[in-house]
Amino acid sequence: MTDERYMPSFFDLTGKTAIVTGASSGIGRAIAVALAQAGARVAGVARSPQDETARRVREAGGDYLAITADLASIEPIERILDETLGWAGRADILVNNAGIIRRADPLEFSEQDWDDVANVDLKSVFFLSQAFARRALARGGGAKIINVASVLAYTGGIRVPSYTAAKHGVAGLTKLLANEWAAKGINVNAIAPGYVRTDATQALQDDPERSERLLSRIPAGRWGEPEDMGGAAVFLASRASDYCHGSILVVDGGWLAA
Repeated sequence: MTDERYMPSFFDLTGKTAIVTGASSGIGRAIAVALAQAGARVAGVARSPQDETARRVREAGGDYLAITADLASIEPIERILDETLGWAGRADILVNNAGIIRRADPLEFSEQDWDDVANVDLKSVFFLSQAFARRALARGGGAKIINVASVLAYTGGIRVPSYTAAKHGVAGLTKLLANEWAAKGINVNAIAPGYVRTDATQALQDDPERSERLLSRIPAGRWGEPEDMGGAAVFLASRASDYCHGSILVVDGGWLAA
């Protein structure tokens, strides 16, 4: 007989502190709120104002620290860790969600668009994970890193060459860091969202033909919502995932199964 008292504590994040990048909107905001609902304090990182995220986290009963930083370069990384530790005393969970996308025909795609996407979506993931892991290992491990990849880590996509390459890179990096740090007490896993209603997919949502083609392939029959990623993040942040290393949890409404 299942002890009903066991399951809530299995996913309880009370006393934990999470850093969530790209927290001002979309998937990052939804993950920040879900982690707060599970009991975590949240330090959000974004270029844009985070007032709405902070409001929702506090409504969920959580504490929120807004850190303004642009992950187009690695310059703010140590500051992000310093501000979080100065506020909460520790950092237990890192969600590498910040990302940008540029759309263009591969024949016309610019070096600038390539570098801009690769810097935010892949380079910052590695160097923020590195800085976070150094702090975690200095206190003995026991930390979780959750990278936000994409179903485009499995497929090619259309008109998004640098984004597709970066998300394939995030998937590979997730596995590499899991190999390196699993035995040291750091879990590294990823979420691979499908087609989710965010600013990054607005162009697809606004294209009736493309949107209909996408919907016709999604067995769930709808676009994903940012909140659909929250449960996956709580699972990977909690002790429920303690034996998960290098996993990529696909949350796509069945897109890859179709």
